Amino acid sequence: MKTLSPLFLFLLLISANSFLPPPPSASAAYHDYADALAKSILFFEGQRSGYLPPDQRLPWRANSGLSDGWTYNADLTGGYYDAGDNVKFGFPLAFTTTMLAWSIIEFADVMPPAELRNSLVAVRWSSDYLLKSVSQLPNRIFVQVGDPNADHNCWERPEDMDTPRTVYAVDAPNPASDVAGETAAALAASSMAFRSSDPGYAETLLRNAAKAFEYADTHRGAYSDNDIIREGACPFYCDFDGYQDELLWGAAWLRRASSDDTYLNYLQENGKTLGAEDNINEFGWDNKHAGLNVLVSKVLIEEVLESSMVTLQSYKASADSFMCTLIPQSSSSHIDYTPGGLIYRPGGSNLQHATTISFLLLAYANYLERTSQSVNCGNLDVSPYALRSQAKRQVDYILGDNPKGLSYMVGYSDNYPQRIHHRGSSLPSVKDHPAAIACKEGSVYFNSTGPNPNVLTGAIVGGPSEDDEYPDDRADFKKSEPTTYINAPFVGVLAYFAANPDFS
Repeated sequence: MKTLSPLFLFLLLISANSFLPPPPSASAAYHDYADALAKSILFFEGQRSGYLPPDQRLPWRANSGLSDGWTYNADLTGGYYDAGDNVKFGFPLAFTTTMLAWSIIEFADVMPPAELRNSLVAVRWSSDYLLKSVSQLPNRIFVQVGDPNADHNCWERPEDMDTPRTVYAVDAPNPASDVAGETAAALAASSMAFRSSDPGYAETLLRNAAKAFEYADTHRGAYSDNDIIREGACPFYCDFDGYQDELLWGAAWLRRASSDDTYLNYLQENGKTLGAEDNINEFGWDNKHAGLNVLVSKVLIEEVLESSMVTLQSYKASADSFMCTLIPQSSSSHIDYTPGGLIYRPGGSNLQHATTISFLLLAYANYLERTSQSVNCGNLDVSPYALRSQAKRQVDYILGDNPKGLSYMVGYSDNYPQRIHHRGSSLPSVKDHPAAIACKEGSVYFNSTGPNPNVLTGAIVGGPSEDDEYPDDRADFKKSEPTTYINAPFVGVLAYFAANPDFS
């Protein structure tokens, strides 16, 4: 018998392996998704405004913003600072609340009990504040606390801030459809999150959600159409994509929370005029279209509707189309990725796209799987498993499977950003430095090349550039600043993978 040469055997092995599936990912063995989940929720305690409770787990924070609302004789304490500054912007705060609540609604059944409790605490810290923001409806809605221009001119701890705590309110008949619509969504979603544990509170949330939506729909227009709001909110959190999507988004959440078909009729009758058929493939604090389509699709997938509701099918078609854009093998794929595989969109805080889109992938996969459906992308059918696989790639990238080997979640793994753009994290704690640090006195800490003294555990930063580079520079705020709306959807995403750590 002729003996085969070692070279021939080597080439034969390579040829055979080229037809085999890739080896299972080692990520599931490497990443502790349950630990990342716990940290992602803990982050919100570092963003708290108001009186902090005895069980506050990030001890370097203390009470702040205790007089918020006094100029209107209103109590506007509480809520979250949205990012690394000390301003409470109602628009992104409401979106954060919606996504935290949606995380619980979709994934509570797989959350560890302790993290479910912590998630509900995180939602309530925000929903309590939002109830205060709508306490003077139907005539007034509070949309912001803090002068951002003065605030951004200082580098000081929230406990020390001496910049104006200007209250920005919108009075009828002036418009605030974007903020009021998102607030309606947040309160409605929160009511679902609390329905089993605190039904009385849930009813209060739902009742106020309806009031917020009524203001949004009755006084149509963007809140930045008001001069004083435009001066205070822009260019930070103007609604650049229009207010129409928030009206549909608010209605969709009210329908899901109340089962009131009045809101389903609203979605059908107003969808075309409010741009539901525009098929905008984006989801975030400024643009709700992709999330709206996924949310409404749940109704179409799981419920039997009257034939008169046929026009709602456009939402499902748009959701399918969005999913196809995310699959590289699809003929309609047009989402950009970095060389390392991260979803990338130009602009600041890119990881907000990765976390929100990952959430939608998982939520849509859940809806489809319950009815044994897939997404037809023309040249291929995409299964729920494929959607989850796409989400997992984003999750693992964020947690460290990327060209730099860097976790973009602070405090997770041994290699994470040390110089995040965050005042409270970068300045010494009031416990370590009791004396006040004035507005410009904080500059020495901002300009320091040393690591932040306080670890904002669980914070997800803005993320790398399109070439996967990350300089870990406090001054580069687009990359190094964490935000609540990056973290909020990731809570649900991590809950899924913590319950399915062997998914590959």
